[in-house]
Amino acid sequence: MTPVTVRPAVRGDIPQLLALVRRYWDYEHIAGFEALRVELLLQQLIAEPRLGAAWVAEAEGRLSGYLVAVTVLSLEHGGLMAEIDELFVLPEARSRGVGAGLLAAAEAALAARGCGRLQLQLSAGNAAARSFYEHRGYGARDGYRLFDKSLTGKRSS
Repeated sequence: MTPVTVRPAVRGDIPQLLALVRRYWDYEHIAGFEALRVELLLQQLIAEPRLGAAWVAEAEGRLSGYLVAVTVLSLEHGGLMAEIDELFVLPEARSRGVGAGLLAAAEAALAARGCGRLQLQLSAGNAAARSFYEHRGYGARDGYRLFDKSLTGKRSS
């Protein structure tokens, strides 16, 4: 088995990242993938670290997974916090520590940046993902439920 390196994403990763994002969106049945729009957002995220960061898992020049986290300033949580926007590992690379490596790299880098909390959303039916995160210390926040509203008129998936 070829060793996998987890590292911050760079601009040169964007073509492979786009392919992975498309696979993730297909896997999660997220509608509306537009390659150019996603490419521009990835460029912006990589160019403007204040917005968040992306990490990739790479072996032999090929990406097998990625994690994107976005940051926000929170009064309630006493400063900077982050949310995992997307975490995806190719099916053939799962159960090999790739996802755990991506998550650990993100947690360490975000903590070093002063983030006091990292949160995420899960599909209600994704038991494998729930188990993955619970095994790493994540859990539902007691007494809270996520609400959202589209400000663009588009329905969220």
